[in-house]
Amino acid sequence: MNRRPVRRRIAVATAVAVAAAGTFALGAGVAGADSRGTSGKNSAKMVTETQVLGLFDQWNAALQTGDPQKVADLYAKDAVLLPTVSDNVRTDRAEIVDYFEHFLQNKPEGTKVESIVNVLDSDTVIDTGVYEFALTNPGTGAKNTVKARYTYAYEKQSDGKWLIVNHHSSKMPES
Repeated sequence: MNRRPVRRRIAVATAVAVAAAGTFALGAGVAGADSRGTSGKNSAKMVTETQVLGLFDQWNAALQTGDPQKVADLYAKDAVLLPTVSDNVRTDRAEIVDYFEHFLQNKPEGTKVESIVNVLDSDTVIDTGVYEFALTNPGTGAKNTVKARYTYAYEKQSDGKWLIVNHHSSKMPES
């Protein structure tokens, strides 16, 4: 099993919490302006913002297949999913698949409204912001749009593939 050290997981979780809190407490513009640089490491090995934003495109494309297994393939074995339209925290593949089995019935189509990318190091990135989902009620065919805040924490695996290790999505509070 290829697990990162517990201290590294705690650091990533803390960074996700700090990034989310900073983004939403101080405003996306301020947080985004301060968080776009790399940490001075060799930039040739660092992932680019464009590459990170492309990871969402891969995830959204997996949603379009309607196959919850393909979506779950984008999550690490020990990933945590705090989903938009469920009260249950998902902490393993079976629970993540279960969530997407239900969510995909709504034929979700995601669109990012705002993104802030934080490259923590060459193997860890955070993408946070706001997205919208166009959903279709499977019973009535009625269309609905849900606007939500999101945070994805990704880790590069030993095979070079980026996987989601933490995904939080919450419906925007009403104004």
